[in-house]
Amino acid sequence: MYSVYMKFPEGRGKALTFSYDDGVVQDKRLVALFDKYGLKATFNLSSNIFYDRRAASATDWWKPMTLEEAKELYIGSGHEVALHGHNHPYPHAIRTELEIYDVLKNREILEKEFGGIITGMAYPQGTYNDEIIQGLKLADVSYSRTVKNTHGFAYPPENWLALHPTCHHKDERVLELAEQFKSLNYSGSTNAMLYIWGHSYEFDLDNNWDHMEKLCETLSGRDDIWYATNIEIYNYQKAFNSLEISLDGTVIHNPTATDVWVRRHPYLFHGETVKIGAGETFIAE
Repeated sequence: MYSVYMKFPEGRGKALTFSYDDGVVQDKRLVALFDKYGLKATFNLSSNIFYDRRAASATDWWKPMTLEEAKELYIGSGHEVALHGHNHPYPHAIRTELEIYDVLKNREILEKEFGGIITGMAYPQGTYNDEIIQGLKLADVSYSRTVKNTHGFAYPPENWLALHPTCHHKDERVLELAEQFKSLNYSGSTNAMLYIWGHSYEFDLDNNWDHMEKLCETLSGRDDIWYATNIEIYNYQKAFNSLEISLDGTVIHNPTATDVWVRRHPYLFHGETVKIGAGETFIAE
């Protein structure tokens, strides 16, 4: 009898992801920084920002990109474009049905302009309630990030539509948490995720780009960490959840298009990590 547990790609036990909001010009420098260190991030965009917010709301530090700038930066970059509401509304200030309409309009525009299927999200202003979560389920939103910092690495999330990050990039504990995360040994049946979020314009406001570079350098180049976007992690978990497993754990079929790594543990014995290729069936010898 075997128990079967998920591992991240290549059998890793840790995942690192970043999430940045608003689609401002400082994202260009941030993307260059992530690319320099081999990190992956999700960028949450409010589609109305491209049409009338630039002239009306731009300041010395908060400068939205034009649509052309955003498409040039994000398309084909390996980073994720996700939802942030068409008008970036305060959810508690409008009716739930209008909030969901705003999300759907956001999705329609971003999918048209950036291509693909876009179902990831970060809550505008970080606020949400049970009604909005139910509405997002109906709108086929996969996950939505909050701004409730956990200072932990628990994985998987209790609720993907109330996805709580580990911390903001300027949290006084962020470098401590990064070192703690690096030191974790998750080669067994459990996994961990470090999730950092923020707004790239804050680096100009706080004059701390060097702090972010130090953080990126600290976390880069690790063989035991999977560097992924939010949606890559969500989709990988979804693929694992789709595995078909015999009662005794000796046969595992992967009906998805994603390779999945699992840890198989016989009762009271050390386990093994195996790869179940897309469309393949694993049969224990």
